[in-house]
Amino acid sequence: MKFSESWLREWVNPKIDTAALCEQLSMAGLEVDGIAPVAGEFTGVLVGEVVQCARHPDADKLQVTKVDVGSGDLLDIVCGAPNCRAGIKVAVAIVGAVLPGPFKIKKTKLRGEPSHGMLCSFSELGMGDDHSGIAELPHDATIGQDFREYLDLNDNIIEIDLTPNRADCLGLKGIAREVGVLNQLDVKNLAISPSEISTHVVRGIKLASPQECPRYLGRIIENVDLTVDSPLWLKEKLRRSGVRSIDPVVDVTNYILLELGHPMHAFDNAKLSGDIIIRHAVKDEKLTLLDGNEITLLENTLVIADEQKALAMAGIFGGADSGVQTHTKDIFLESAFFSPDAILGKGRQYGLHTDASHRYERGVDPQLQTDAMERATQLLLEIVGGKAGPITVAQSESYLPVRNQVVLRKARLAHVLGANIENDRVSDILNRLGMKVVFNSGHWEVQAPSYRFDIAIEEDLIEEVARVYGYNNIANTAPLARLNMSYQQEKVINLNSFKQMLCAKGCQEAITYSFVDPKKQSLLFPEAKTLSLEHPISADMSVMRVSLLPGLLQALSYNQKRQQQNLALFESGLVFSADENAENGVYQCVKLTAVLSGNTAGEHWSIANKARDFYDAKALVEEILSMSAGHIEAEFVPSQHTIFHPGQCASIVVNKKVIGLIGAIHPQFEKPLGLNGRTFAFELNVADIEQRNLPSAQAISKFPAIRRDLAITVLENVDTGKLLKSIEKIGISGLLGINLFDMYTGESINKGEKSLALSIWFQSVDKTLEDQEIQDTVDKVVRHLRDNFSAALRD
Repeated sequence: MKFSESWLREWVNPKIDTAALCEQLSMAGLEVDGIAPVAGEFTGVLVGEVVQCARHPDADKLQVTKVDVGSGDLLDIVCGAPNCRAGIKVAVAIVGAVLPGPFKIKKTKLRGEPSHGMLCSFSELGMGDDHSGIAELPHDATIGQDFREYLDLNDNIIEIDLTPNRADCLGLKGIAREVGVLNQLDVKNLAISPSEISTHVVRGIKLASPQECPRYLGRIIENVDLTVDSPLWLKEKLRRSGVRSIDPVVDVTNYILLELGHPMHAFDNAKLSGDIIIRHAVKDEKLTLLDGNEITLLENTLVIADEQKALAMAGIFGGADSGVQTHTKDIFLESAFFSPDAILGKGRQYGLHTDASHRYERGVDPQLQTDAMERATQLLLEIVGGKAGPITVAQSESYLPVRNQVVLRKARLAHVLGANIENDRVSDILNRLGMKVVFNSGHWEVQAPSYRFDIAIEEDLIEEVARVYGYNNIANTAPLARLNMSYQQEKVINLNSFKQMLCAKGCQEAITYSFVDPKKQSLLFPEAKTLSLEHPISADMSVMRVSLLPGLLQALSYNQKRQQQNLALFESGLVFSADENAENGVYQCVKLTAVLSGNTAGEHWSIANKARDFYDAKALVEEILSMSAGHIEAEFVPSQHTIFHPGQCASIVVNKKVIGLIGAIHPQFEKPLGLNGRTFAFELNVADIEQRNLPSAQAISKFPAIRRDLAITVLENVDTGKLLKSIEKIGISGLLGINLFDMYTGESINKGEKSLALSIWFQSVDKTLEDQEIQDTVDKVVRHLRDNFSAALRD
């Protein structure tokens, strides 16, 4: 938001200089981005009048003029501007003047004719880029007056950077209100009175979408003269606010936008058919915008239409077919309130972002439409003349925003700020901010003004009091911190323990954004219920992640493109998905994810190159599960997932519950994701692995352990893991452990079968086990395997 300091001081004029004013605004949350002079540095420029103007005898493009600057003598000045003519008031740089550059004016001769000065354009005075001709001043300009004084050029352009919640300061009225509050000064009350009704021509208005446009005002102004030029004061205020002058109607609507913070638009009334209808666009409806581009409107776009066609994108951009032009005689002026949700993000669908949409997206005062209409009408009648008709109002009260009622407790205010502020001072701050305040028994009952959409809870009021009171006025008090023993269940594994283990295994932690590219995420997880951001940083970071894998794979690709090939990255963090049954419709859970690629070790003469494979990822998962309870029950069950290669994907199951996935990234994703070579990954639910069994003391056996080996044959499709776990469950006394130390298929083994070599360890804490006991147990194991897995002992 740009504005001139002098314009602001017309509303409220605190007795502080520019630097102090800007510091005050920044400390109040309206950060000042820059300060610049409204014109270049120059001296010796006066207001003059061209008395005579004739062609130069020796140059077709030059003119010889006599100019009156109030000195008593007419100055001979040669000028080459095409708009130079007798009778106009101009800016004259007399001999000795210094123009921006610097450039000093001297007596000279141009093609033999004397020239005792220079007629200046606005660009030559550092007042814009218009160098098409000399500056023409109003006829009432005082001859001989210093030009800087005449246009109040000892002024500054202030640019502030507003946060999205402060839409009320997107107009001079709102900024002046802030300055008035900060300095405890009254702000000028803009005199807006109803315009005289000179014609009774009206146009009907229909609200087809009252929820999105609950209030729309329209007025016809007849017999306007758009051939006149906007007054210089209006052009200057627009220029100093970074807005280019176009024509009187557009200039006035832009002026209202800057002054009150309320967007407006004008239509050529002759180009409208029937009633004005505020509705949604229909399928494949087209609209030619004011910039000449034709767009196909989406059905979620709110439009201003007549009974035949769409006229404009509501709150965003006007249409060329109904636009005001020089020959326009009657205009239809609109002033409307659009719900922020109706405008939010709609312009960006078409690559548009306008001053109007910028304000409507953040919220425009729903009580300001009549004032904006009357103020614009007043200015238009003064500049372009015409006859104003009555204001037609269409509104739906039930859809207009409700002013929030918030309670501010004195004790809470003192606790948060660490300072006691007088009750009257707090009440004065809130009142000057436009709020209705009643103090009662230690608390303030506050009604937020219609233009403050961001006042909803007690903390919002505390923030308002703090910033207006002044952060520097709050005494520095050292915080009192008590050391309390943190509560940590011993049976819960801290997430940092998993991270430290992965780091010890050669992995590196990565931290990626919680929002990702929607195209890549839908490619990896086509059936996921994603959440879209209303205000994304960019189009490729516009949805919340449903997994940590998109971010990690992007980080992996980034490193591979920078000659880093042997990579093992992990990350822990929240993932998000839409769920109607979850709080606020968002399901969140913490995941622990890792991706691996390249070789297990760097290139070295003593180490053979070994590419990372599925079992390297599986080993990391087993290390993680070994830290938690129930790891013995973990199973890697073959499964399928879109992101993983078929046949190289497994669900990680603990106690019959899937707690994660592991596998090789499908080769079809390598090119779209920019991956180089095979990549393996796993993802675990932290909530399912953070519990562990507490250690319990057990007797240590002083008797020897005994080993027995078995060689059995089973069908090839028998799950070896299930076979081993089943032995543990048959109730063997003194069973110490089971190990598969060999697996063989080939000669001497029947086709379709495999040979498994098992070692079984036995040990008792009470005695040395006898051979017969061991043999009976082994026989029991053999019978179990024969009955349940059709196993047979090998000879």
